[in-house]
Amino acid sequence: MATRTVIELIDDLDGSAATEIIHFGLDGTDYVIDLAGPNADELRGLLAHFVDAGRKTGATKHAPSVRLLPPAANTKAVSAWAAENGIEVNARGRIKGDVVQRYQTRLS
Repeated sequence: MATRTVIELIDDLDGSAATEIIHFGLDGTDYVIDLAGPNADELRGLLAHFVDAGRKTGATKHAPSVRLLPPAANTKAVSAWAAENGIEVNARGRIKGDVVQRYQTRLS
């Protein structure tokens, strides 16, 4: 028997389908927020002035932002594209991030 778990991210600001998980910190507190592209771009734009003037403190304790497949895409489509382009992917399970990123780049 197989089990399939689907995680759907919802933009924490407007309720649309989120495409990214963004980690950030302020005053010693770490935050994570799920955002769609335009809201993620807006957050980065608002923080850019301060990030440019700030100093990095070293490696982060958590994973960087995760970019997810666009809502219209799915793992079957990515797997099919990879096979057509000679890219090896597992028949079952997670698809490596670099393969997903190459697939997304193709869509852009």
